[in-house]
Amino acid sequence: MRQIARYIDKISFGASTIASGAVLLLAFAVLLDIIAREVFGVGYSAIYELAWHFFDIIFLFGFAYALATDRHVRVDIFFARFSPTIKSLIRLNSLFLLAVPFLTFFLLDIWQLVAQSYIQQEVSSDPGGLKYRFIIKSVLFVGVMLLLIQALWLAFKHYRKLAKYRFKLFGFWACLGFVIWWAYQTDMTFFVHPVILLGVVAFGLLMLGVEVAFVFGGVALLFAGITYEVDIAVLEMLPYRTYGIMTNFTLLAVPLFIFMGLILEKSKIAEDLLLSLGRLFGVVRGGLAISVVLVGAILGASTGIVGASVVMMALIALPLMLKHNYSPQLASGTIAASGTLGQIIPPSVALIILGDQMHLNMRDLFQAAIIPGIILIGLYIAYILIFALADKRLAPAITLEQPYSEVFISALKAIIPPIGLILLVLGSILAGVASPTQSAALGVFGAIALAWWRGVLSFALLRYAMGETVMLTSIIFLILIGATAFSLVFSQLGGGDMVLGFFTQDTMNESIFVLIAMAIIFVLGFFVDFIEIIFIIVPILLPIIDALAIDPIWFAILIAMNIQASFLTPPFGFALFYLKGAAKDLISTGVIYRGVIPFIILQLVALGIVILFPNIIFLGR
Repeated sequence: MRQIARYIDKISFGASTIASGAVLLLAFAVLLDIIAREVFGVGYSAIYELAWHFFDIIFLFGFAYALATDRHVRVDIFFARFSPTIKSLIRLNSLFLLAVPFLTFFLLDIWQLVAQSYIQQEVSSDPGGLKYRFIIKSVLFVGVMLLLIQALWLAFKHYRKLAKYRFKLFGFWACLGFVIWWAYQTDMTFFVHPVILLGVVAFGLLMLGVEVAFVFGGVALLFAGITYEVDIAVLEMLPYRTYGIMTNFTLLAVPLFIFMGLILEKSKIAEDLLLSLGRLFGVVRGGLAISVVLVGAILGASTGIVGASVVMMALIALPLMLKHNYSPQLASGTIAASGTLGQIIPPSVALIILGDQMHLNMRDLFQAAIIPGIILIGLYIAYILIFALADKRLAPAITLEQPYSEVFISALKAIIPPIGLILLVLGSILAGVASPTQSAALGVFGAIALAWWRGVLSFALLRYAMGETVMLTSIIFLILIGATAFSLVFSQLGGGDMVLGFFTQDTMNESIFVLIAMAIIFVLGFFVDFIEIIFIIVPILLPIIDALAIDPIWFAILIAMNIQASFLTPPFGFALFYLKGAAKDLISTGVIYRGVIPFIILQLVALGIVILFPNIIFLGR
């Protein structure tokens, strides 16, 4: 049995190694495409298609690895407090009852997709494109098959842990099977609207800590099978929708921006920047906190990775601020809030995913996000200055041990490299010179160049960055596939029409809709991650946005600002976990909660400003 376990894990980790190599190959392929188009004025379809082939390998071959290492996203509200036995019980049932049936059904439909492509000898529709489309579609089959094998093995492993409860397990499964059969035979949805039941079941499973992707996929399959309103054949469209994701050139920017951010995280550029700006602004009250906000903004514009930003600033800035007698609440709140700026300041992974789901022009969306980001930064700095001036003991100035001119020059040297990278990446997008994917590739090689310039570039650094890129990208796109299945069933059950009918009734107008939508997203942010909100809630709201003739760019900015707050809302904001994990015993959880509340209020104030003055977002154009 141990040999089987080692063999399965070896295959999963081997596939992840291939995917890791594809990360660097993806960056090279996009760079070659840029050179061919911009330097030689010739576009090669083969290079363009090769780039999204590498992209597909990254997330498809990373599925099983993410499951093997238990890195898939789940809501940990209650799960983290469960005993090991209860956790194994939840994992067993999530794998056996949700993941395995969904993946099996999905795999069978993918096989038909691959077989159809092979029989028809499908080739690229672009002149000079790659031949034999069935090859890349076979990668989808292999990736899902590896995930299914890993899920079966883990389910068996958890079953062995719960061997003494086997009779209770079989009894539970038998009762559950009877309930599902009874629901199908009696059309239980006659008593409860299927859309409401669908939402309740999905939300309940999420709160239990079941993996998000498996909740959406498994529940979609369940309701497609037991409700008369939907035929299970609706899920036969899922492989075609997934292939659409695989060929989406905009989404190639996601792993590239993640890769760039991880390289910068390990190159220690941010550490030098934080220490240099801390000395530069520290001579005024609240100066250390202001430097944290500015570093958070710079990191947001160059990496956009919340966890890395919060942890890095907690490890460096928090001890420094506490050493100089800063209020622990102000210090913790500033670090957590500044680390989340990467969600609204472009180029942001959240904005890229949001823009893709809402079918928006990325350049317009990035331009619209600039002013809201500046408003947030300004509000944070204003609050810190007022806080410091109100009581000089809470954020005192520091005394420099070297001439200020030397401090200024040191800060200038530290800030030029990341600012140069920001100008390269963000400037190329806003100037219309490059697409987000092309600018992300330029950013990758810019980050590698900075790491080399600092003498920290190594194979170990690249291996770490590529491995984490595969992990994070796989998690995001498996949730997207599950959410796509969920949306297919939700739409067929009439969920879209129900929501549209509610928001377009005579008593409803644009203002009421915006307030209700923002309130729902804000409340959901207490419990679920921004990825689930974007993949599930946004597609539901899109028809209403069209019906009410709301500017989709403006509404997307509102959503982005709202989900940024979800990282801070106690008690389950991810930034709070990152901060507490890095700070350890330096500050208590209660201090962190009290520290972030003013910044949550400031985020709501900024959101209110953009709602009241919608044209303000166009000042960045």
